[in-house]
Parts: sequence; C-alpha cells; structure tokens
Amino acid sequence: MDLSPIDKAKFVAAKRSVEFISSGMRVGLGTGSTAAWMVRCLAERIHGEGLDIVGVPTSSRTAELARELGVPVTSLDDARWLDVTIDGADEFDSALALIKGGGGALLQEKIVATASDRMIVITDAAKEVRTLGRFPLPVEVVPFGWQTTKALLEETLVNLDVLGREASLRMNDDAPFVTDEGNFIIDLHLQRIGNARQVGLVINQIPGVVENGLFVDICDVVVIGDGDGTVQVRDINEGEVREESYEFLDDDNVFRDIDG
Repeated sequence: MDLSPIDKAKFVAAKRSVEFISSGMRVGLGTGSTAAWMVRCLAERIHGEGLDIVGVPTSSRTAELARELGVPVTSLDDARWLDVTIDGADEFDSALALIKGGGGALLQEKIVATASDRMIVITDAAKEVRTLGRFPLPVEVVPFGWQTTKALLEETLVNLDVLGREASLRMNDDAPFVTDEGNFIIDLHLQRIGNARQVGLVINQIPGVVENGLFVDICDVVVIGDGDGTVQVRDINEGEVREESYEFLDDDNVFRDIDG
C-alpha cells in the first residue's frame, strides 16, 4: 500500500476519527473518498478488536463498501437516533461550518448528521477556507421543473451576500447526475458566501429545492490529517485544539500512534 501524501492525510484522519467510537454505538457512515478510509479503519477495529457497532450509511456506495468489509449496517428508520456521524467535507471554516455534497449525497448526509449526538468531520488542511464558497455549493432539486428552479436560484442570489451567481446542472456524462433519492443537483459557483446561515435558509425556501450543501451548526469536531502523519483535532464545543502524530511504518504499512 504505497499512499500519496493526500491519501496518507485522509488515512490518518480517518484512523484517528474511529477512536471516538466505542462498542454499543450507532454510527453514521459518511460518503466520499475520506469517509471510505474511515469505513476501512472501522472494519479493522471490528475484526481486530471485536468492536460491536452498527452503522447507518449515507449513500448506496457507502452501504456497499461497509457490507463488503463486514461492517454491520442498518437504516436510519431502524436506528432512529445515532451517537455519532463521521463524514468528510468539501470545505470548512473556523466555525466548522461546511460545504458538503461534492459526491452527490448531501441530502442523506445532512439527515444522518442532524440525527446524531455528534458530527465528526475528517479532512485535510487544504479544505480549510477563511470564507466558504470557493467550492461550488450543491443544491439538490426535484427533476420536475428543474430549469425553473435553477432560474429562481439565480434570481435569489442577486439579493444575497455572495460574489458569484453562476448555476450549473451537474452532469454524469451526457445525462443529468441523479442522486440516491432520484433528484438532480444544481451547483452554485458563489466564490464567497458572506452569511452561510442566511444563504442556506433562503435557498431552501425556493420551490423545487430539496436541500442544500451548507452544514451550519452541525459539525462538532474536525480531524485534520496531514501527509506527514500529524493530526489536528478541533472540538468546537470544548474550544480545544489537540496536535497528535502518527508514524507511518514502511515495514508493515500501518500508522502507529507515537504521542497521541
């Protein structure tokens, strides 16, 4: 397993994040490349330590990966409420507000995250921004009348504190990208979002909009990995920032905690 620096950063953040999980927990399983590392690390603990948990996947892709790796999964309807959700993010700021949905699973991700006592985000330092908006903001919309919804979004953006107002339908080759819930995604290229809470609330009032990718006041902890094996853990509720290090061992290709 010869990992690139970015994959090492994702791996070490994922490995640190699953240390928040203990037996008996109901765990939301995020979607995306970083969350996939988390599912692998969780499977390692299940098979190596006998960790007894049940996961609630946020997408069909995550559910398939979890089953392949032997991670027990159930539905949110059966679990009802979760102890923790661990997921990635496309952007985050100093208040741990997020943009999510680059992978197209924002609706299920937001539902699962808000049904959890804690949300832990695993990421790398490149995803941190002073102001949200550099990453396009995904908005999930129903297919019926999507062009009208897109026009209403563009019209609404004129009155909001954003820098850009371009909107584009997300495509999958020659056809619209379709979410697990059968919806489309319109990406808003805002460049800078002055008031994320306001933008999220206003966008969700537009007929045809199902949900948007702004996660405000949802994330509790962010775990930031680096390619050199260092990890920073920020807890917004405790006001704590902890620096930890892992050493990547070439002989067995695992991370070993050396001062955590």
